[in-house]
Amino acid sequence: MRSSCVKVPKSNGETFRKKLIEIGAMDTSLKIKSDDRFLYIPIFDGSLAPAGTDVTIEQFDAVQKPKSIGEILGFSPSYEIIGDIAVLPEGSIDVGAALLKVHKNVKTVLAALSPVEGEFRVRRYRILAGENRTETVYREYGCMYALDLQRVYFSPRLATERARVAALVRPKETVIDMFAGVGPFSILIAKRAKHVVSIDKNPDAILFLRKNAALNSLANIQVIRDDVHEVSSHLKSQGDRLIMNLPHNAQEYLDDAMVMAKPTATVHYYDIRPEDSFEEALKTIREVATRNGREINVLGIKKVRPYAPKSYNICVDFQVM
Repeated sequence: MRSSCVKVPKSNGETFRKKLIEIGAMDTSLKIKSDDRFLYIPIFDGSLAPAGTDVTIEQFDAVQKPKSIGEILGFSPSYEIIGDIAVLPEGSIDVGAALLKVHKNVKTVLAALSPVEGEFRVRRYRILAGENRTETVYREYGCMYALDLQRVYFSPRLATERARVAALVRPKETVIDMFAGVGPFSILIAKRAKHVVSIDKNPDAILFLRKNAALNSLANIQVIRDDVHEVSSHLKSQGDRLIMNLPHNAQEYLDDAMVMAKPTATVHYYDIRPEDSFEEALKTIREVATRNGREINVLGIKKVRPYAPKSYNICVDFQVM
């Protein structure tokens, strides 16, 4: 295809390319061409060229857009990317190969062999394509998280929620992350809080949590490997803010939260509820507070994400008085 273009010395090519993109003049549907001395950068119209530049007309090849995963396979599989690993609920070798082709940053493709299961809520996987590993480094909001998907639970889908909670943290707070995992709440919050207490009973999660504190150059995280039931009495009235991110079982630990919460402490309580029964979560929280001689002030109930048809992962934000 013939098009107007800007002819520039190769030494200034990148500078001109950026400037043409900035002013909306470069035709990105065409490939830039070159010879020994010059680049020829296609533009929509010669009148758009910056003053003093050499404008000519050349023949250009069209940019070939890479095929999408749907175009390659004929359907669009469900998957998520964690670090440099793509994870599918199920899949085949063909799907794995297609994902590697489309996502150049992906080095391994996994398919789940089981649901989230067991005491530590982990999954078993098989490798569909790429490197033979389940360990990666995931980046989120400027933080790095080393993790092994087969040894720890991790969900990138809570990134926005983690950022929301971290933004509420004040500099003098002590925050207790009751089910810390590899630290996606703890690490981000530790950049804002005075002190973070991170608890988890999965030894592999604790291993990666310690590694992640070091990766992010954080020295204000106290890591405890234990069940919250066993340590709550030792942390009595120490928390200005508590994170209860264990949606299926968090209600079993509300008594512990009441023990660890300072007066006026904020609690972020996660649960799985049908859309018409959010008030049941509040009822449970109030009953436990009363049993512990405390009252609560509800700050809000938020739908974090859909979990199943007409069912949601929710967060109840409340103060313990």
